Amino acid sequence: MIQTAVFSLLALIIYTYIGYPIIIVLLSKIFKRSRNIDNQFSPSVSWVVPSYNEEDIIADKIRNLIELDYPRELLEIIVITDGSTDKTPIIAAEFPEVKVLHEDRRGGKSAAENRAMKFVSGDIVVFNDANTIVSRNALKEMVKHYADPIVGGVSGAKGIIVEDGDTAESKGEGLYWRYESAIKKADSAFNSLMGAAGELVSFRRALIVDLPEDTILDDFMQSFNMLKQGKIMVYEPEAKAEEVSSASVEEELKRKIRIAAGGWQSMSRLLFMLNVFVRPLQSWMYISHRALRWSLTAFALPILFLVNAFALQNGVAFQLLFAAQIVFYSVAVFAHINRHRAMSGPILAVYYFTIMNYAVIAGFRRFIKGSQKGAWERSKRKLA
Repeated sequence: MIQTAVFSLLALIIYTYIGYPIIIVLLSKIFKRSRNIDNQFSPSVSWVVPSYNEEDIIADKIRNLIELDYPRELLEIIVITDGSTDKTPIIAAEFPEVKVLHEDRRGGKSAAENRAMKFVSGDIVVFNDANTIVSRNALKEMVKHYADPIVGGVSGAKGIIVEDGDTAESKGEGLYWRYESAIKKADSAFNSLMGAAGELVSFRRALIVDLPEDTILDDFMQSFNMLKQGKIMVYEPEAKAEEVSSASVEEELKRKIRIAAGGWQSMSRLLFMLNVFVRPLQSWMYISHRALRWSLTAFALPILFLVNAFALQNGVAFQLLFAAQIVFYSVAVFAHINRHRAMSGPILAVYYFTIMNYAVIAGFRRFIKGSQKGAWERSKRKLA
């Protein structure tokens, strides 16, 4: 039984992080889904920027949006500043191209987006974080997919600005998003994107539903609402939204734990995605790409270490596996001690992988306790 447990846990970990990515990339090459794309398609668009105390960057953000390559008469820019206690609403109001929505109550991002939906007029609604800079062609690249009626939403690509001398939090986050983007691209090409990143995502206005105000991952939940209504989500890598990394590993870990808690919350509300009889392909993709990574696989790592320790007498293979795990986690500890120094390569990958899975376990504890609220304190980011 111990041998079976060791090999089962190891297989689960390998499948989640290596097996599924390889399988979905191959399937996306062999069975690429054909879609109707029209580069001239130009629907009316409402671009919504939820902002909380962003006085340092909101002016640059608005200028970024004003410069988008899209017909001015078809683009409505809305900045919602609910709960902000600084000059964010005042600064935003200085731009005549912008509609500013503000009330003193801070209900969190989902509450702000629910309220903003009462004021939008575009057929397509884009949600975009204030701390990102989007490519000039981002909107055109997203809306061209809406010429196909099966498309319910389109996600842009998140990028992390990384410089040569950056430390672990910058390069680790950048490395992770290159890996994640490859999977997203394959998911989308084969069938549908399994959850969008909130930095830049768009939906058909008619399909957007109000989310509970305690929703942590609004973008993720809204994406699966599209699938529930029989539509698909598309990933568009040419619609770029770039941001700087967290200011420190501690800030990045705080952000990861919040996202992990949101993942647990989302899984508890997306039970329809587990029905393999109704949506076999999408259920497999959701479980493989999202559910396993946010649940069983993170716990499988420490359990594998413990079970392997009791199986050392079963042969050289078990001894080598245990030794490999000791080396792996020793590298992670070394990297953590030196986390404020520049690092790259395998050491960086080992370290970021370890803290990412620790965040899933910590996020589960926070989810069970109900201590992660819809409105959270933002992680501090580096200066752009």
